[in-house]
Amino acid sequence: MMRFDLVDLSLFRHVVEAGSITHGAARANLALAAASTRIRGMEESLGAALLIRNRQGVTPTPAGRALLAHARTLLADIDRMQGELSAYSGGTAGQIRVLSNTHALAEFLPEALSAYLAEHPGISVDIDERTSDEIVGLVAEGAADLGIVSGTVDTGSLETVPFRQDRFVLVAAADHPLAGRESVSFAEVLVHDLVGLDRLSAITRFLAERAGRIGRPMRLRVQLRSFDAVCRLVECRVGLGIVPETTARRAARAMGIAAVPLVDTWAARDLRLCLRDLAALPAFAQAFVAHLRG
Repeated sequence: MMRFDLVDLSLFRHVVEAGSITHGAARANLALAAASTRIRGMEESLGAALLIRNRQGVTPTPAGRALLAHARTLLADIDRMQGELSAYSGGTAGQIRVLSNTHALAEFLPEALSAYLAEHPGISVDIDERTSDEIVGLVAEGAADLGIVSGTVDTGSLETVPFRQDRFVLVAAADHPLAGRESVSFAEVLVHDLVGLDRLSAITRFLAERAGRIGRPMRLRVQLRSFDAVCRLVECRVGLGIVPETTARRAARAMGIAAVPLVDTWAARDLRLCLRDLAALPAFAQAFVAHLRG
């Protein structure tokens, strides 16, 4: 007889969504050995393999995909139950799962999160950085309560609401030949050395895909963890950078850099929230969406 507890189901969801037992265990706050034992126990209890293991990570088998769908439904129901029942104890508790592209995560989510969490001490927010295309698919599958994506991506049948507006710009040292330009194309930028975020970041993968369409590689000299750090190395003439305009304006007040608009249509970033069904979210998650819209 199958016996899966909530820890099992939550772990399995994390493992599949991370594509790795190691990363899934970290997300579930479990030791790798304990997570591996739980996964093997689930497979033995079911009598079938749930994961296909290879050097690149893990992917779910047909049985695993079926379990994942049920696990997501059950865990979402538990979150809703906790949110509704906590009101009777004088507080609200629950978790909100958010997927965000790099732009929104770096520039707009920190302040919005700070204000919301200060007012809701019982709520936790789990944020994962992905590209906009990945976010749409994962939200549609039920892997997250909501996503924050570029307005240019096709969101299919998902509900969408406006979030913020911004654009990507080129940042160059003040004395760089491109610094005095009124605008520049991404193709022109690609002939120069670049400073950017690490290769696994959503924005770097997006820019690499755009470079591939032009048929030119990105010459990343240094990979960093933040847009502000990118601006600092640009100031030191290590290379050029592509950052949000909000970042560039803030950094330019203290650094010797110039921001030059990109003429490419994708540079305009009309950020939107996407979700499957706002009315189906727990009340605290609906309040979070309203907070972000405000």
